[in-house]
Amino acid sequence: MHTIIIDDEKHCRDVLQMLLTRHCPEVILDAVCEGAEEGLKAIEKYQPRLVFLDVEMPGMNGFDLLENCSRRNFSVIFTTAYDQYAIKAIRHSALDFLLKPVDKEELILSVQKALNQSASPGPKVDALLQFLHQHVQHNERLALPTVDGLRMMPVKEILYCESEGGYTRVFLQKHEKPVLICRSLKEVDEVLKDKGFFRVHNSYIINLSYMEKYIKGDGGEIILSNGKSIPVSRNRKQDFLTRIEKL
Repeated sequence: MHTIIIDDEKHCRDVLQMLLTRHCPEVILDAVCEGAEEGLKAIEKYQPRLVFLDVEMPGMNGFDLLENCSRRNFSVIFTTAYDQYAIKAIRHSALDFLLKPVDKEELILSVQKALNQSASPGPKVDALLQFLHQHVQHNERLALPTVDGLRMMPVKEILYCESEGGYTRVFLQKHEKPVLICRSLKEVDEVLKDKGFFRVHNSYIINLSYMEKYIKGDGGEIILSNGKSIPVSRNRKQDFLTRIEKL
C-alpha cells in the first residue's frame, strides 16, 4: 500500500516512519514530507493509496491541503495532538485519526482499516470539507473591538461568551484571563451563531465543540470541557436540544 507521511515535526515523522517499518510490512513509504506544499507535490507524483496527514502545520494545515488537492482518491489518517474541534470534524466525516504520540496498536489497526477499505474515500474527504465550510474555517480569526483597539481572536479557541451590560467577556481555551470586548452579547451572537456557537441563555453563548455534557433540569445546565457550568434558560431549552441533535 503506497503511502506518504506529511508532518512538520521531525520527531513525529521519524517515530511514525519507524513504527510503520517495524509493524506494518504492507506499507510502502514513498515520501516523508515536512509540510503541506511538499505534500501536495508528493501526492501528485506518487498517487498514494494512503496519506498520514498532520492537522496543525504552519502556512497550510492538513485541512487546507485537502482543500487544495486536485485528487482525493486516497485514504487519510490524520495525526494530531488533542484538538476537540479537529477531532469532531474528522469523526463527523467518518475519517480516521491517531492522537500524538502515536500508539503502535492503534497505528496497526488504522493501517488495516485503510487496507480493507474498498470504497473510494473521496466522499468522506468531501464530507469533512463541507463540515468545515458549514461551521468555521479551521484557522479563522475574528477582529473584535476592545477598549485598547482590535483583538485578533481565533474562533476555535473561544469557549464561551458572557454578557456584561453593553459589553461581552470572551473566555478562551488557552488563556485564563477573559477578553472584554466592546460589543453586546446580541451583536456577538450575530457573528458566531453560524460558526458552531449557540446562545443558551440571555447572558451566555457557548462553543458547542467544547460541550462535555448536558444536565437535565428546569432549563438545565451545560458542563464545558474546562469544567465550567453554564445555565440553559427555560425558554431556550427546546431550541438548544433541537440544535445539538444535529451535531
